[in-house]
Amino acid sequence: MSNHFRSSYTEVVNPATNALERDKVDHFLERLDGIPNLDYEVEGIVDRINSLRNRFRHALEETLKEHGLTWGEWKVLGSLILGECDSPGELSSQLELSSGAMTNRLDRLEEAGLIRRVRDLEDRRGVKIELTEAGDRAWRDSTGAGARKEALVASALTKREQQQLNALLRKLMLQFER
Repeated sequence: MSNHFRSSYTEVVNPATNALERDKVDHFLERLDGIPNLDYEVEGIVDRINSLRNRFRHALEETLKEHGLTWGEWKVLGSLILGECDSPGELSSQLELSSGAMTNRLDRLEEAGLIRRVRDLEDRRGVKIELTEAGDRAWRDSTGAGARKEALVASALTKREQQQLNALLRKLMLQFER
């Protein structure tokens, strides 16, 4: 293990066992040595955020599969339920998909009875996408099930720690948004 890692990087002490707990990022970082400008604290933050993102996404995809949805279909339903857009073109743009990919996604959702295509009353050539009651229920049920899984992971932190982590992550987000 490099001296820089030892001197600047902190590990978590498990209060129940009073032992140092190390995660896979700790093991990865201790193998890094001789990389110019590498700040082990920053690398640990980035690697953990990326790893958690992947794990949360995987857990959500498992939940969605249990509810008969793909992540992409869930995103379309969410855009409709949140009122972000209601035409195929707007949905394509919002979700950064080609018109062909959006058409395929909408076809599957319509076949499943989760959306319906209706004429745009303001533009007879246009089509609007409406969420059906089944689509609304599918999105809400799957989102609620996913939220329960996320809450189990977040329960490793106290409410105060969750608030602190949110505040710190918000600072990072705002830095990117600038």
